Amino acid sequence: MGHIVVVGGGLAAARVCEQLRAKGHEGELTVLCAESCPPYDRPPLTKGALNEERDTTLRTDFSLLRTDLRLGVPATSLAPDRDVVHTDGGEIPFDALIIATGASPIRLPGPGPQFTVRTAGDAARLRSRLVPGAHVVLAGASWISAEVATSALKAGCRVTCVEPGPAPLALALGEEVGSRIAEWWSEVDLRLGTGVREVTGNGVALSNGTQVAADVVVTGVGVRPETGWLAGSGVETDPGVVVDEHLRTSRERVYAIGDVAARWSPRWNTRLRVEHWDDARSAPETVAGVILGSGGPLPVHDPVPYFWSDQFGRKIQYVGHHGPADTVEIRDAGAPKWSAAWHTPDGRLTAHLSITQPKLMIQARQQIETAITAG
Repeated sequence: MGHIVVVGGGLAAARVCEQLRAKGHEGELTVLCAESCPPYDRPPLTKGALNEERDTTLRTDFSLLRTDLRLGVPATSLAPDRDVVHTDGGEIPFDALIIATGASPIRLPGPGPQFTVRTAGDAARLRSRLVPGAHVVLAGASWISAEVATSALKAGCRVTCVEPGPAPLALALGEEVGSRIAEWWSEVDLRLGTGVREVTGNGVALSNGTQVAADVVVTGVGVRPETGWLAGSGVETDPGVVVDEHLRTSRERVYAIGDVAARWSPRWNTRLRVEHWDDARSAPETVAGVILGSGGPLPVHDPVPYFWSDQFGRKIQYVGHHGPADTVEIRDAGAPKWSAAWHTPDGRLTAHLSITQPKLMIQARQQIETAITAG
């Protein structure tokens, strides 16, 4: 394999460079990073980095990996008829292309200022505004909003959260689990059943006609995969970059990993877009093996999804993937520890949520792998 180009500057991009060299790639290796700083770890940005400045830079040594790391150089397009990536600085030909551009936060309508937390710069700007007495309004009772609320309360802020659903995380986990989680929001003015219509100059206007004044508005209503630069390239998107279980796109010699990838899962017989750290960490080993090959069966990337969140003094761990037909069972182990398990109609475990019980997560992951494989 000759020149491999990686577009993106996060964990997935750094890990894939390590894996390519570890598996014997001796050709050129170029990384196009839109940000002006080297790749860094994102999970701390909505956690500890909102209360104190932290160095989250990854320990990847790009010079040791003989990698041409181009900072502040985003890809602007992919030629539809040639193996060439366009940048503002010119064309970059490739023999294999790995898309690892991640996702960008969805922003709400309105002329007023709103914060999102996706980059180190985002975290630094928001941290400077989390001061004692400041009124912080969160749009959406999401994973990120819960972590921001935790940091804002710790900083002495007053916090209001507006959520159109019936409970925090109800869309992701269901109303029954979400209602149990709502108990943690006791220090937050949590307003359920209404959303933000627009961000105004001094706060937010809600869908029920209410106006809420704020010093800081933080939007946490989801992300969109960064695929705009692929328009007209022949790479299928829906809405992430569509890849098979080998992380191959619809275009030959082009692959996708991390938050931007919508991968096919033989395990669940569906397409998944797993926007979490664990997937970005593990996918690079598979894609490096697929690109470099060994003459044997192609490696498959189909792990059991896993993510965690630290919020309101609790460690939440979710493993698996539950569907609309699955039923949930809440299991109490005594406050503040409890868990929830999802099962298929025939009784197979598909997903598990544990609260401050890491051993349960490990056991559940093993059970899910066995149950889904057997099913």
